[in-house]
Amino acid sequence: MNHEKVSFNNRLGIKLVADLYVPKNLDRKKRAPAIVVGHPYGGVKEQTSGLYAQTMAERGFITLAFDASYNGESGGQPHFIASPEAFVEDFSAAVDYLGTNPLVDRNRIGVIGVCGSGGFGLAAAEIDPRIKAVATVSMYDIGQASRQGLAESLDKAGLRKNLEKIAAQRWAEVDGGQRAMVIGTPEVITEHSSAIDREFFDYYRTPRGHHPRSTTAMSLTSGAAMSLFWSFEHLDWISPRPVLFITGDQAHSRIFSEHAFKKASEPKELYIVPGAGHVDLYDRVKLIPWDKLTSFFNNHLA
Repeated sequence: MNHEKVSFNNRLGIKLVADLYVPKNLDRKKRAPAIVVGHPYGGVKEQTSGLYAQTMAERGFITLAFDASYNGESGGQPHFIASPEAFVEDFSAAVDYLGTNPLVDRNRIGVIGVCGSGGFGLAAAEIDPRIKAVATVSMYDIGQASRQGLAESLDKAGLRKNLEKIAAQRWAEVDGGQRAMVIGTPEVITEHSSAIDREFFDYYRTPRGHHPRSTTAMSLTSGAAMSLFWSFEHLDWISPRPVLFITGDQAHSRIFSEHAFKKASEPKELYIVPGAGHVDLYDRVKLIPWDKLTSFFNNHLA
């Protein structure tokens, strides 16, 4: 495929930097379908989303992998802020950009969201009917994770305690204190590290997936806004556009895809990948169901 680094602004005036991939054998006499690809929470476009964008371009789609606002090469200051509004808006801004490309059929644009971008991509599709099909992979609902982690129900006392901690940190920063960060992936592994920490460490802290612009850190004070983000509450708004949820049968995040599948309206599909954990679907190319993704978008962006 042909690769080009591009940039465009979102509705909030933040400059987004992206990688655009165009199949070399594209029939340039016809407008082609396109796919926006969002990276995992705290990641960058050179990692998982870049792999998905390149592979889907090899399969005939024009693709765009972007750095979310406040992350990677994109703008927004200070960096490493988690803004649900901005992260959802980024997908619509990417659709804006693709729709101005003379090679793209603006009525045939879809979305792939990996990990946290799965939730943000769904939220964008809920309010942006220009997104004609959505696939999520190893989806994480960052809003729920901020409120209650992987727990089945909300611990209101625990949430209040966390919000009080965030409020205290805001006072500290207003008074000139250093900005506090929450590291999404541990920098060292010990004998006491959880299986989940080990899984993320193996990707983000080793040559397998490490990238200098991907620290997986977000500001502590971002947690308050993220706790208000409910990405599954209006999934029925996407119908009759289709949604494909892809998750591993061993993924600790599987509950998010199953929860979203129950809330979504038809047409919808939950696709379970045998032998796959959460991070496996970031880059284990023999486990990622490329044929499933290709047939989904061929059918629904036809």
